[in-house]
Amino acid sequence: MDYIKHKVPPVREDRLMACQAYGGTCGDLSNDSKKGCLYASKRTFSQTQGCQLNLSLGMISSMRDAVMVIHSPIGCGGNLIQNAGINKVFQKLRQQSAVGLRWINTNLSEVDVISGGEAKLRQAVLKAEREFRPSAILVFNSCVPALIGDDIDGILDDLQKQVSARIVPIHCEGFKTKIQATAYDSVYHGLIRNLVGEDKSTKPAIIRTPEEELEHQEKISKTVNLLNVGSMSRIDEEELVRLLKALDLNVRILPSYSHPEDFTYAYEAALNVSICATHDDYFVEHFQKLYGIPYVLRTIPIGIANTNKWLRDIAAHFGIEEQAEKLIAAETAELNKAIEPFKAEFNGKTAFLTGGEVRILTTAELLHNLGFEILGLRGYHFDKYGEILLEEYMEDVPNSEKAIFNIGSGQVFEQANLLSKITPDLFVGHIGVNGSAAKQGYPIFPLFGQSDDYLGYKGVYEVATRVSRILRNASFNKNLGKNTRLPYRDSWYEQDPFTYIDDSASIAARIG
Repeated sequence: MDYIKHKVPPVREDRLMACQAYGGTCGDLSNDSKKGCLYASKRTFSQTQGCQLNLSLGMISSMRDAVMVIHSPIGCGGNLIQNAGINKVFQKLRQQSAVGLRWINTNLSEVDVISGGEAKLRQAVLKAEREFRPSAILVFNSCVPALIGDDIDGILDDLQKQVSARIVPIHCEGFKTKIQATAYDSVYHGLIRNLVGEDKSTKPAIIRTPEEELEHQEKISKTVNLLNVGSMSRIDEEELVRLLKALDLNVRILPSYSHPEDFTYAYEAALNVSICATHDDYFVEHFQKLYGIPYVLRTIPIGIANTNKWLRDIAAHFGIEEQAEKLIAAETAELNKAIEPFKAEFNGKTAFLTGGEVRILTTAELLHNLGFEILGLRGYHFDKYGEILLEEYMEDVPNSEKAIFNIGSGQVFEQANLLSKITPDLFVGHIGVNGSAAKQGYPIFPLFGQSDDYLGYKGVYEVATRVSRILRNASFNKNLGKNTRLPYRDSWYEQDPFTYIDDSASIAARIG
């Protein structure tokens, strides 16, 4: 992989041959993915889809001492308001002097669509520098300037000579892709190109004595870059840092809530540790190519089994397997004793999960180990990283190859149809679809939460306690289901939920 020399990264449909439409079982999906025919699956009708600009903002708008310039009409980025409070609080948990969210919109008009918006972009960047004096200015390119041909890279190259902040262009135009997770690549692309490495034109090289250099290299040899995600809580971060420090490792946390200077020396690490391949593969693979830093990418530490795998992969790199096994044994012994009462409570209960491929598969395994039967999963897209996790999931969970697996971001009508047929006891959902399931009367457990625990060993117990509380008092959602209805005709619920998925390529492969 080597896309960093280009100004704009590729979309995931091209880079990973990612699939965004599928309906079948876990076993069918696994077989079709191995045959390489999922890429051709498409929809004959699409209800809606996500925008990679919004996901880009969600990933990196939390950066401390940075200003975001959103080059777009005024509506784009408006959802940032909902994150302003938690953004500021979480920044202050890491740096008391942090000021929270700061952004400028270039407010492109109909006139700008005709005459171009480059002048407004120039004004916005200079305003950000003049008023805030940030360490970095993140410039997000939206659909409109991309369509009219604004040369934002040329303008920003010129402006970099006039401002002290490091300017980071992020090409996240929503119309370019149906795989919203392309946003992660767009953000990392901009960060690697513009923040990683010293700016030798403004800062002198660091000179160390031989003794200092030896100490510095020793520290690097035990340093890991822990790649967090915007949807995780500070409590989750602290749990993972606790586990890594128990292995005597130094931890640098990137990219959410980080400072621009944290990226400057990000290449001074022995290992990049991801908690989500969907989020981080672009970063870790480029860092390996550019700086020779290996990485751990296989799974997310949700549930006992996947937390164990995560720790073992890290320990294998440093040759501390024995130390890791002692940690795993102590943690799992205490945790298994604590969750035993929940297993009896959840025995015979069923669940349906929807969200990112990595997160739903690991959360499904967690729920299975607590006693749930997993009736189905619904991923937002599917690629080679999902294929690996799905194989492990089917190996660890008996009869899981028969469970439903639907792929589709934004297709709430498919979800409603599926839920009406399989009627799970618990719905585990991503933000944006929980309200629909609640109106069908299902108890809702959020797939993630920025104020709750999900990751590591502590996360297993916390998930169990919250699910128990939700199932014991589901009367509100049941009453909601009795007194509201979704805007779909009864005839839709009588149809196959995958009616609007064209998987003729997969069918042809099976026949062939």
